[in-house]
Amino acid sequence: MANSNSFLTTPTKTPSSRRNNHSQSKMQSHSQDPATSESRSRFEAYNRLQAAAVAFGEKLPIPEIVAIGGQSDGKSSLLEALLGFRFNVREVEMGTRRPLILQMVHDVSALEPRCRFQDEDSEEYGSPMVSATAVADVIRSRTEALLRKTKAAVSPKPIVMRAEYAHSPNLTIIDTPGFVLKAKKGEPETTPDEILSMVKSLASPPHRILLFLQQSSVEWCSSLWLDAVRDIDSSFRRTIVVVSKFDNRLKEFNDRGEVDRYLSASGYLGENTRPYFVALPKDRSTVSNDEFRKQISQVDTEVIRHLREGVKGGFDEEKFRSHIGFASLRDFLESELQKRYKDAAPATLALLEQRCSEVTDDMLRMDMKIQATSDVAHLRKAAMLYTASISNHVGALIDGAANPSPEQWGKTTEEERGESGIGSWPGVCLDIKPPNAVLRLYGGAAFERVIHEFRCAAYSIECPPVSREKVANILLAHAGRGGGRGVTEASAEIARTAARSWLAPLLDTACDRLAFVLGSLFEIALERNLNQNSEYEKKAENMDGYVGFHAALRNCYSRFVKNLAKQCKQLVRHHLDSVTSPYSMACYEMDYHQGGAFGSYYKPNQASGSGSFCFELSDTGRDEPMKDQENIPPEKSKAQETTPGKGGETHITVPETPSPDQPCEIGYGLVKKEIGNGHHDGGGARKRVARMGGNRNIEPLRIQNGGGGLLFGNTDNGMKSSSAYSEICSSAAQHFARIREVLVERSVTSTLNSGFLTPCRDRLVVALGVDLFAVNDEKFMDMFVAPGAIDVLQNERQQLQKRQKILQSCLTEFKTVSRSL
Repeated sequence: MANSNSFLTTPTKTPSSRRNNHSQSKMQSHSQDPATSESRSRFEAYNRLQAAAVAFGEKLPIPEIVAIGGQSDGKSSLLEALLGFRFNVREVEMGTRRPLILQMVHDVSALEPRCRFQDEDSEEYGSPMVSATAVADVIRSRTEALLRKTKAAVSPKPIVMRAEYAHSPNLTIIDTPGFVLKAKKGEPETTPDEILSMVKSLASPPHRILLFLQQSSVEWCSSLWLDAVRDIDSSFRRTIVVVSKFDNRLKEFNDRGEVDRYLSASGYLGENTRPYFVALPKDRSTVSNDEFRKQISQVDTEVIRHLREGVKGGFDEEKFRSHIGFASLRDFLESELQKRYKDAAPATLALLEQRCSEVTDDMLRMDMKIQATSDVAHLRKAAMLYTASISNHVGALIDGAANPSPEQWGKTTEEERGESGIGSWPGVCLDIKPPNAVLRLYGGAAFERVIHEFRCAAYSIECPPVSREKVANILLAHAGRGGGRGVTEASAEIARTAARSWLAPLLDTACDRLAFVLGSLFEIALERNLNQNSEYEKKAENMDGYVGFHAALRNCYSRFVKNLAKQCKQLVRHHLDSVTSPYSMACYEMDYHQGGAFGSYYKPNQASGSGSFCFELSDTGRDEPMKDQENIPPEKSKAQETTPGKGGETHITVPETPSPDQPCEIGYGLVKKEIGNGHHDGGGARKRVARMGGNRNIEPLRIQNGGGGLLFGNTDNGMKSSSAYSEICSSAAQHFARIREVLVERSVTSTLNSGFLTPCRDRLVVALGVDLFAVNDEKFMDMFVAPGAIDVLQNERQQLQKRQKILQSCLTEFKTVSRSL
């Protein structure tokens, strides 16, 4: 193989003029060979395609060789040997920063190397340069400029260099950063991991050939980076293994057996993997390009001579000779790449035709956008259709559509709480976990889950404890207004107050959570619309690029959802006010009167008027018959009943209101009536009171003797008064539960559904249309023709035009190449 391509190898001795002329004539005759010409055309076509792919970010399956290996494993020296000249690539250390794509072009007319760099973000190449120092400076400056811009230690964006030289093969190699174990001083500690990740990304595409270098001094069993290569190409089917610095290993071989075992690398690389063994000049002194190539050939010759003469028995030349020496590796790389180019040509041609068609379609759409900037009617129609489509997708998502994937776009209950910024339910200490809390839901399913979560939160709240003072204040106030239902109304008022205080924040939170669920549907509707357009190729209403319109549409949708939330908060607050109104008792209190919560407190035969002051809150004497008693000071033991008489002088003594610092020693509702000197029998008094109370019995007034308050004071009957307080609190708790049940089950759920979901189905497209399109043309066009928008569209069109031109040129070249295959 080496002999058949000897014209590529620089002679080991300084050539005479005759030999030099012979070499040049051989090169020229070879360059005129049809097969070589075809190979060159194919190589140039792929180089142009590669330049276009780098410039425009195209993902094309171009056969490429990617050089990988550890730092100091000889990648840079190998690249210089392949180029045929030195440009101080080792001093640049670009291998640790950015990839370098080397496009080597065999040009017999280039007696001196001509290097050109592709412009950043363009397919154009700069002016040729011949100075090796200038080449190194460009690589260094571009690397540092990009790393400063990105504020990173490494970058995957490659530098593309085209080298035309009479002694270079037709070969393209991507030189990658070398693997390192530890970051250099001044670099981030994550640099080794970033390099490994970047190299794996570059080497992973299946159309790329891996050129893995490892020093000969490293044993296969202790190789640090062999596992990394296995992660990329586990079977080594597209990996070329190169053992570099092979001359350092030669002195360790004593006999043929040792050499053959080492060269076979059996047990480590597999049966079908044959490594190449390469040694290059160690002398880094400045020499001419001719001398540099001569040194490479001399090293190859010395390696073969040592294996033949310096090792007992030599080595198996028939099996291993084709894999020893730099010349063998270079010939194999060039032939292998050309073979891959030829095999990939049909697929590349088909892909180019597809990309050219796509770019042409993009050009047509861009022309339509530019034309639409002056066609208001067209823009209105397209925007209306797009808005209607988004609204329909929102309705479909509410009704249960499961596209796009809920696994990607849905949210769990915990994620909804965190992303909405609402957190837990106010006043609820428990961690509410509704059914399906861990599933990723969106749309109508997520809405129903929040409704269920609200139910769980509401039913976890009980009527909070009420102080004795608060109960006394409410009960006294109701009793003072008259009526025979003081206890009932006081319990109900306690429950109503607690419901307003504790359930109102829950209602607001439920509205906010539901608004977040609906607000999240906008992004999902956009994705759903995009997927549907791609699936059915409906791109007439594609509004991509109109940033102002998309922002306005997003704002209108967000405002619509916020208004719904505001209206729903008002509606559910109205329901809360209705349920907690004193007049709403008639709707459901009969459930309690018939053995319900208030059955033991509300007595239809209780007296009205001043008789309400006679409720005994202790356990004794609750329903005892009326007894003749007199309201006497605590120190007296006998009670006398006095009733206002006809013609007698009446004196009413009102007990002094106790201060918060004094114990309450005056009985609840006690009115002391002193009537002159007249005494009437008790029967008359009872008959008079009966008429006032509507012929109802009156519970007696009990006065605690012992200095305590009658209601909840610390008296000898403290146990009984505490029982009365507990019963009032229990009554309030049951009334609170009834309010909560009526509010949650009868009012709020249906209100939230009709307040949120129905408008989204029926009124969303109208609301968005009014906000966006019910304006004059000038204001409407502000969404599309913002300052500088035309220039942006024109620049995008120019980029598309350049991309179309270069891809069309590549397509033409590949058609020509394909016809010659």
